[in-house]
Amino acid sequence: MRSHLLNDATAESYRRSVTEGVERVADKLATTRRPFTGVTPAELAPVIDAVDLDRPLGDASAALDELEDVYLRDAVYFHHPRYLGHLNCPVVIPAVLGEAVLSAVNSSLDTWDQSAGGTLIERKLIDWTTGRIGLGPAADGVFTSGGTQSNLQALLLAREEAGTDDLSRLRIFASECSHFSVQKSATLLGLGRDAVVSVPVDRDKRMQSVILAAELETCRAEGLIPMAIVATAGTTDFGSIDPLPEIAALAAEYGAWMHVDAAYGCGLLASRTRRHLLDGIEHADSVTVDYHKSFFQPVSSSAVLVRDGATLRHATYHADYLNPRRSVAELIPNQVDKSLQTTRRFDALKLWMTLRVMGADGVGELFDEVCDLAGAGWDLLVADPRYDVVVEPRLSTLVFRYIPEAVTSPAEIDRANLQARKALFASGEAVVAGTKVDGRQYLKFTLLNPETTPADIAAVLDLIAGHAEQYLGENLVHAAS
Repeated sequence: MRSHLLNDATAESYRRSVTEGVERVADKLATTRRPFTGVTPAELAPVIDAVDLDRPLGDASAALDELEDVYLRDAVYFHHPRYLGHLNCPVVIPAVLGEAVLSAVNSSLDTWDQSAGGTLIERKLIDWTTGRIGLGPAADGVFTSGGTQSNLQALLLAREEAGTDDLSRLRIFASECSHFSVQKSATLLGLGRDAVVSVPVDRDKRMQSVILAAELETCRAEGLIPMAIVATAGTTDFGSIDPLPEIAALAAEYGAWMHVDAAYGCGLLASRTRRHLLDGIEHADSVTVDYHKSFFQPVSSSAVLVRDGATLRHATYHADYLNPRRSVAELIPNQVDKSLQTTRRFDALKLWMTLRVMGADGVGELFDEVCDLAGAGWDLLVADPRYDVVVEPRLSTLVFRYIPEAVTSPAEIDRANLQARKALFASGEAVVAGTKVDGRQYLKFTLLNPETTPADIAAVLDLIAGHAEQYLGENLVHAAS
């Protein structure tokens, strides 16, 4: 069994196995003609259930053959131009190269004596990102598993900085379109879901700063503490960006921690033409960025950044076996001192390789392309009488719904859109997302693939309409009979 350990004696076996795996995936990427096969859980579950994990195949080639049946054949492929579903991006090759290196070396980014140069690379990328944001010379941060963890850590710091043991008095203000992780974090932090004050949005789905000001004043009058204001720079459904300068001014006036959830909108940091959309983010106390959304990185690659690195002390715990207190005096850089995680992958290497090969402008150009594509999609939807579209995009999402020519009930329109999405997914020809707006069922394009074209969008709109019309026609026949 030692022959399977990666070391000096097995380097050639490693090379052969990984090369074969890469070739299999490359062939799959080159020959995949649709984003999904349409396989159902009922069809795939028996195939996986039949695998006896106590009877190993003993051979990497055989395991790859099996993997074709249990995973590769039916995977959802985000690189396909008609994958228009969730915030999943196609990935850039330099990042995948970084992933291969970091997996093999397997550094753990909790302490210097487990990572050495990896620690410094991560710190360099944190400094680069805080510089792009404009957080100032005292800024710091750490890579995380994703936006949910980043938001949780930011709100943990905000809770501790609020300086009270009476958690019942703390309030968090976020728009009604903010990410669900804000409420989840409040619960995990012992505040409860009721601690989150939902602020209405305007017609462009941006937080209404006038209402926020009124809510903050009410909070103060009731003797409560405005712990944090969460501004969203790229809401999950609409890509809307809250008015960051106005929110920053209110946060300063009421002494609230300002957190910007830029998990989606962080791609603007690399844009040469749209960076101004993030104006005001430099006033934040903390920022969430998800490189695995709009920097075209493999999952996971995310970070939480803070204006004042000293606030990260609220996540610091010392263990004699790992990061003893003396290591601080000895200036040993242990990233675990800043992180909610202990063992942690060297995910920063993927972004490092991307920037060293492509540069930030290269990333920004890709993100600009998908934002431009969303504009073209908006034009198609506005001109198409079959569809109602909600908000003109600021980033790269479009929320819309099919409206049948014949008058029917709103509930029936909801069902038609829901069934159209399900039927499209089952066909495997395209993947779109769904959401609700004012209680009604809508569909969503999340455009993160520069290879997607307006023609792809038009074709998917035709497919959706066809599935919706088929559903309504079948229902009409059933009603008549």
